[in-house]
Amino acid sequence: MPESPEIADTPSFPPWTPRTSRLVFGALCAALLLCAGLAARSALGDASAVRVIRVAHTLPEQHPVHRGIARFAGRLAELSGGRLTAQIYANGQLGSETQYIEQLQSGTLDVAKVSAAPIGNFIPAYQVFSLPFLFTDEAARCRALESAAGQELLHEAITRRGDGSASGLVGLAYYDAGARSFYGKEPITGPDAIRGRKWRVMSDVVAMDMVDALGGAPTPIAFAELYSALTQGVVDGAENNPPSLHSSRHYEVSRHYALTEHMAIPDVLVMSARAGARLTPEQQGWIARAAEESAVYQRALWAEETRTALDQLRAAGVEITTPDRAAFAARTARVYESRRDTPLGQWAARLRSAAQAPSPSSP
Repeated sequence: MPESPEIADTPSFPPWTPRTSRLVFGALCAALLLCAGLAARSALGDASAVRVIRVAHTLPEQHPVHRGIARFAGRLAELSGGRLTAQIYANGQLGSETQYIEQLQSGTLDVAKVSAAPIGNFIPAYQVFSLPFLFTDEAARCRALESAAGQELLHEAITRRGDGSASGLVGLAYYDAGARSFYGKEPITGPDAIRGRKWRVMSDVVAMDMVDALGGAPTPIAFAELYSALTQGVVDGAENNPPSLHSSRHYEVSRHYALTEHMAIPDVLVMSARAGARLTPEQQGWIARAAEESAVYQRALWAEETRTALDQLRAAGVEITTPDRAAFAARTARVYESRRDTPLGQWAARLRSAAQAPSPSSP
């Protein structure tokens, strides 16, 4: 696990509960980082000064994530009357997602969109989202993220490393990243198609364990480097959601897409605790509100973009199939079973229980 400097605790984000707070992923609770006292208070700047926060992600500018972050930037400027603005760095300009986490911890980056998978290398509880076939469908996934367990992961668990020390991270909102499926140069008709081939995965021990359980060779590669890796044969395939497969143009070299939907790993909009400590409570409130509103927008956009991406992939000649998910689930069951009696297994049980609970609006 990457090493990072010890992080001082920082002030909590103020609660915010408008009418929209119960939509989609629920209200943003306070980010439970404790006050560092006078040191933190002295870091608060002039509230009247114009501040620019740097926001980074690894995806193309046409991707729903970028458009969601653009909405975040727009709302932040509106809410603050132009006193707090965001400068967005897309396409991995500032590095990989693992590097973003390290930059957030050191305070050299203010906000980033990071998948829950690399967060799991720093915050073990986040590895729960990488467990294969954790959720049965999209509705179950949404119920889990909106639940007490999902919100605890977003606002509390993220603030502490596995040893209990401060992580230097503040969770702002979940962004939808859909379900991940395998794609490659050869047809993927069942679990045997994974065996003996190299598959790009994120830097995530659970994802690597899943590919290993299927008999493949897990190969962590930064997303920004994946197109060339596929082209050069460094890997035989990868796994991701439809919008990312289309916007990255990986389909140009990977013509077979099997909708295994084996993982549903959310993206997380994360803020640096050090950066947050330099803001006033009012500024923190603007960020919290803009983040949640952008998440509502991004999730609606994601659903539309997924349908469009699948249509565009078919039109581009990509073979899209729906293999037997149960066969993949059976082969990967040991990934969950080996963790059943661990804290990770306990998180999984809580999320699965919440996912299966009926909606409050159900009769």
